[in-house]
Amino acid sequence: MKTITGKSPKVTLLGAGPGDPELLTLKGVKALNNADVVLYDSLVNEDILKHANRALLVFVGKRKGKHSHTQEQINELIVDYANEFGHVVRVKGGDPFVFGRGKEEEMYALAHGVEVEVIPGISSSVAVPASVGIPVTSRGIAESFWVITGTTSDRELSKDLSLAAQSSATVVVLMGMAKLKEITEIYSSFGKHDLPIAIIQNGTKMEQKEVVGTIQNIVDISQSQGIGTPAVIVIGEVVHLARVKKQLKEDWVLEDEFIFQNLNTLPFSN
Repeated sequence: MKTITGKSPKVTLLGAGPGDPELLTLKGVKALNNADVVLYDSLVNEDILKHANRALLVFVGKRKGKHSHTQEQINELIVDYANEFGHVVRVKGGDPFVFGRGKEEEMYALAHGVEVEVIPGISSSVAVPASVGIPVTSRGIAESFWVITGTTSDRELSKDLSLAAQSSATVVVLMGMAKLKEITEIYSSFGKHDLPIAIIQNGTKMEQKEVVGTIQNIVDISQSQGIGTPAVIVIGEVVHLARVKKQLKEDWVLEDEFIFQNLNTLPFSN
């Protein structure tokens, strides 16, 4: 099948990374260079669209309570544009397969005879904590990590959080700010009032803001500091390793990780 332009229809699902335009992969840049149409989300840094200077740009962003298109409409647009113009690049924040509904879009396109390529992106679940010096795993502190959605398709907090809260793993919650109080209540129910927690808003972007506290006080801290969405929530002992810690009016800067490693201790311990 050929389009009216003589091209075969194709869709590329592209992960744009966590927000910093320089964290877009080289393969992603090449895909945008070759795009005929680009459909992009609200979490995508629009600076990357300069790589698609010959493409038709279509905004299909979705935010809580503000949907320009439903997911079903986006699926249809992907196929319609591919059949009409050729190469459609569907750009999604982070990685398209991490709470991005990328698989649904892939399956819809394939079911309608459109070739699909997937270009992974750097997930905010790992990159955003790293941007403030928080490793999601660290020897002797965290041997694993969970990535959990804060809002399921039923608009509820994932039941997996109660399981994760009973472990020693690092827990990263995406799309969870509306459920922050509920998250802290779950951890408190397991006696983890003093467990460190960080919230990073607009991670890796120029306007990034972050706060660090404990399960017991993070709701008050985030409110006093005006932390909003989009934000990544990180829970676990690795938060002690944050390069910059902001708690109320106090700032600490990690001086030398080597010292802490050799003393077998943790910075920022309460």
